[in-house]
Amino acid sequence: MKEELAGIIDEIQGKRILVIGDMVADIYLEGRISRISREAPVLVLQQAGEKIIAGGAANVVNNVATLGGQAFAVGLLGLDNAAKGLKAALEKNGAHTDGLFCDEKRPTIAKTRVIAGGRATVSQQIVRIDRESDEPMTAAFEQLLLQYVKGLLPQVDGVVLSDYGSGTITEALQAMIISYCREYNIPSMVDSRYDIHRFKNIGYVKQNDAELAAAVGRSLPDDESLFTAGQELLTELAADGVLITRGEKGMVLLEKDGAIHDIPVADKSEVFDVSGAGDTCVATVILALAAGVEPARAAELSNVASGIAVRKLGTATVSGEELRRALR
Repeated sequence: MKEELAGIIDEIQGKRILVIGDMVADIYLEGRISRISREAPVLVLQQAGEKIIAGGAANVVNNVATLGGQAFAVGLLGLDNAAKGLKAALEKNGAHTDGLFCDEKRPTIAKTRVIAGGRATVSQQIVRIDRESDEPMTAAFEQLLLQYVKGLLPQVDGVVLSDYGSGTITEALQAMIISYCREYNIPSMVDSRYDIHRFKNIGYVKQNDAELAAAVGRSLPDDESLFTAGQELLTELAADGVLITRGEKGMVLLEKDGAIHDIPVADKSEVFDVSGAGDTCVATVILALAAGVEPARAAELSNVASGIAVRKLGTATVSGEELRRALR
């Protein structure tokens, strides 16, 4: 089985994947504790560093690129430092960023984490500051994205819609992409945090167990209730499959032919950080589907890749070589 999965890594190299969605700049401001402020009972930090990491849909882009695919990022950025840092983070891994359009009237979606530490103390996050616009995308920028995506779709092997609730994937973009993928048999996958019900006729759906519970409006205390809920979503969306990630319990893939694949965790060593592991999962699955791999094998490979991601601190990517090593 491991040899079969290892063989898929060669097959996914160079596959062209369009990733459209909410591109997020994860900004880490690191500071050394200097003293207590005289103005208020708060820490005064001496800024020691700043780094910008790809988050949200941009983390899917980065994972596609580090796994060996050709990643095409499509979304909206502002005209600010977060946009520069985010594009640089993607381009460093070879991702294509021509589809990232800058709207100077809105900020880049950013999550700034202030990290404090001292010589004798462990660094830790003390506050997070989120920034994004509540205004819907303008018609002019929606047309720009529609035009760009229409030109790109005939050239790609797979599509991901990564919806973090910030409004990048409009109804018009969604309808055009899903319709095209169905007509030309291009594998498609959606990962939607808050509004999965709108993505009817998509190829594959990725949800974690908490998101699925919210989607069906009830708790899912056991395997049977989880499988039933997944089947309901599969039927409602007329999808080809629903992949449910379950943390330490692994994954479940439900296919439209009635098959249920219960995939246990590949590596039960220590989990450091689950942030971004879902993006690694989605990137691995879409690359494998784009290579013509059976959905169950694609899910099994993504299970191994996600197991690597959760052993890294922060929003992480996984490389093809790391995946090969894990399978050895």
